[in-house]
Amino acid sequence: MNFNEGEIIYINKPYRLSSFGALAHIRYLISQKLGVKRVKTGHAGTLDPLATGVLILCTGRATKQIESLQRHTKEYIATLQLGATTASYDMEHPVNAVFPTNHITRELIEETLKQFVGIIEQVPPSYSACKINGDRAYDLRRKGKKVELKPKTLQIDEIELTAFDRMSMQMSIRVVCGKGTYIRALARDIGRVLGSGAYLTSLCRTRVGDVRLTQCIDYDRFQEWLDRQNIEQ
Repeated sequence: MNFNEGEIIYINKPYRLSSFGALAHIRYLISQKLGVKRVKTGHAGTLDPLATGVLILCTGRATKQIESLQRHTKEYIATLQLGATTASYDMEHPVNAVFPTNHITRELIEETLKQFVGIIEQVPPSYSACKINGDRAYDLRRKGKKVELKPKTLQIDEIELTAFDRMSMQMSIRVVCGKGTYIRALARDIGRVLGSGAYLTSLCRTRVGDVRLTQCIDYDRFQEWLDRQNIEQ
């Protein structure tokens, strides 16, 4: 294994850790192992801090593959809370509005989900890394400034309702989609069409391309994995 020449590593990112934070820690461990100040690294496809799952890290010359890796199809398992919304469309912010849910049925949800399969337009979350005149959207929001993002065209291949609890008004979906899809924004839009509002309570990226979560290195055990590798300097 040669991290300077280039390696692609698949990590299971834990909850409440940013993708950059995960990258920085893994880079530090590899650099320490190699005895260098800083090995070249990058990640392909950001995961929100509150999301878990497959995160692709590239080292050395493999960082040139990041753009192509980002184009791979991704699969997610998401849980949505119906009946309320938050500013960030997930649990990072408190509930800011509540809505009636007595009209919600499994049949209505399944019919609604069909509307989101195919090529769709999606407005990214204002709490996101999207740039507006060089500034990150989330930085502008945190400064109290108004953020208006343009819709993006993207592809959703599959949406499957995997669970629905009418008592708690929680639903789980499996989503297979292309580059640039915000599952938080998808939750927002599903809630709007249902007339109930919705926000994410959990999100796990279970696949990127052909790489599944079961093939990933657990973030907390990366040092153990690293110690077992035959590393070329």
